Amino acid sequence: MSFSFIALILLTIWINMAQLQQGGPDEKEKTTALKDLLSRIDLDELMKKDEPPLEFPDTLEGFEYAFNEKGQLRHIKTGEPFVFNYREDLHRWNQKRYEALGEIITKYVYELLEKECHLKKVTLPVDATESEPKSFIFMSEDALTNPDKLMVLIHGSGVVRAGQWARRLIINEDLDSGTQIPYIKRAIEEGYGVIVLNPNENYIEVEKTKAQVQLSSDSSDEPAEKRERKDKIQKETKKRRDFYEKYRNPQKEKETVQLYIRDNGSPEEHAIYVWDHFIAESAAENVFFVAHSYGGLAFVELMIQREADVKNKVTAVALTDSVHNVWHQEAGKTIREWMRENCCNWVSSSEPLDTSVESMLPDCPRVSAGTERHELTSWKSFPSIFKFFSEASEAKNSSVKLAPTRRSNRIKYEEL
Repeated sequence: MSFSFIALILLTIWINMAQLQQGGPDEKEKTTALKDLLSRIDLDELMKKDEPPLEFPDTLEGFEYAFNEKGQLRHIKTGEPFVFNYREDLHRWNQKRYEALGEIITKYVYELLEKECHLKKVTLPVDATESEPKSFIFMSEDALTNPDKLMVLIHGSGVVRAGQWARRLIINEDLDSGTQIPYIKRAIEEGYGVIVLNPNENYIEVEKTKAQVQLSSDSSDEPAEKRERKDKIQKETKKRRDFYEKYRNPQKEKETVQLYIRDNGSPEEHAIYVWDHFIAESAAENVFFVAHSYGGLAFVELMIQREADVKNKVTAVALTDSVHNVWHQEAGKTIREWMRENCCNWVSSSEPLDTSVESMLPDCPRVSAGTERHELTSWKSFPSIFKFFSEASEAKNSSVKLAPTRRSNRIKYEEL
């Protein structure tokens, strides 16, 4: 049953209702009956009756796609780019097919992080038991021991996972623009240690029947204020995730529940957890962050929670079209001042790369990323960000050797 056929049926009913409303009492009764009929029609169920099973290949080869030497996804036989509308009038089925391919892409990028970038996969929480839900991050072998520089990468919200900036770019453009791999490779070449966060891996899904014995991350001795804040963040995360996954499981083969990962139930929690257990413990004298979109908000939340530690360890922060808001997040004056001196936000704009862009918020400087496309800002600002980090590192070293700067004076004052 096609969408156009269903639309024709509904249109006919509505026309009849409009005609009946102009008549007498009998016609009004018929109108009420038609309204009742419409209220009982479940469009989703109608669309599902002839919808093919949601069964898709679990490999790129099964989809008959592969990445060529330029990192572009192409059909093995035709050489054509990915086609979303594989079946006409079946948008939901096409969307599920796209998501299935996206899951394969995620695993493919994980493999590239380990094989091409030589990063290691680290399980979270660090003290996880065998049976509890787990997440993971990636890091270079020298991430915790490199005495000089450490780069931390945080992607935005949605379906992306560790190593990705935008799934859409990976599928429709190429691996360079859509993944963090160019950042990782250049960082390693320039002597940085690297940590790749995974802020959207907040829970696992299990069948409802199997989730009756749910492992709770609640702790009886946990402060009520901390528990309340955590619950609030997890609710907001669930609401945001439900929006991104509105097409998830439309045929309802299985009813599932979400088991949140301890201390990593939201992007904000995840960033704080990785800071406490890895970044803060690293030997690097200079820590640099690259945070895209919602990742910028997660960084600001990290600063609010760990202000003194972040100021002491972080040299510079590059944001790419960050969605943070210092007023909404209630960032204090000292945080805003630090961000003005140590952060820069490359935003989507029609202006040339690095052109200054006015900001309504009193936080960090904003410059053009050289593109109007939100998802491309990290890739287009790539060379500028490394230059920004190099200059920040040189400035910090100069301030240590020469007279104290305004920033170093303020840090000493705050310590007092």
